[in-house]
Amino acid sequence: MSALLDMSQEARFRAYVLGVVGSFAKDERVVGWDVWNEPSADKKEERDRVHTLLAKAFAWARSANPAQPLTSAVFEDTGWVDGKPSAIEEVQLSNSEVLSFHDYHWPEIFARKASVLLGRGRPVWCTEYLARGAGSTFDGSLPIGKRLNIAMINWGLVDGKTQTRFPWDSWTIPYVNGREPVVWHHDVFRADGTPYRQAEVDLIRMLSNAPTRVVPDR
Repeated sequence: MSALLDMSQEARFRAYVLGVVGSFAKDERVVGWDVWNEPSADKKEERDRVHTLLAKAFAWARSANPAQPLTSAVFEDTGWVDGKPSAIEEVQLSNSEVLSFHDYHWPEIFARKASVLLGRGRPVWCTEYLARGAGSTFDGSLPIGKRLNIAMINWGLVDGKTQTRFPWDSWTIPYVNGREPVVWHHDVFRADGTPYRQAEVDLIRMLSNAPTRVVPDR
């Protein structure tokens, strides 16, 4: 946070954005650019600085002329969901060529968030989901994403060094001596490559192979 509030660091931030985006601006392996992950702050001076720098980060990234779209995912459960985005969320939504969001809730909440963003008339990506113990599952969210033609990205695949099979409470509750969580938080495969839940793998394969609904021009 000290670097964020240090105005002398801005040139370094700009060089970083231009360097990364410029280096891969035409790379077909890059689907899109998440300009700033979950921008937020508690104190007013920090919020003001995030608001200013976020707009600049979009401008810097766009000046590199990337072939891929820019986005920044809205993630809070209030504000934009109720049609009243914060100043920071408004920068995210107005500057994103593809609208994106994070959701770790039950399917009903996921569907509501998706519908709000689709109502803005741009493509939508869900760039974070899957917290089984909190109600965010492949079974609940993926079929909705497929029906609404929303890209779905869960950030874990194989259980490994990041240990994301453990839920958020593992920050305070130790899982030691081989103790497994009752329900895996994230990830799809065990370290040996076997599925955590075969039914989930079957669902992912089925939905991936199913035809995509063509959305008519507005």
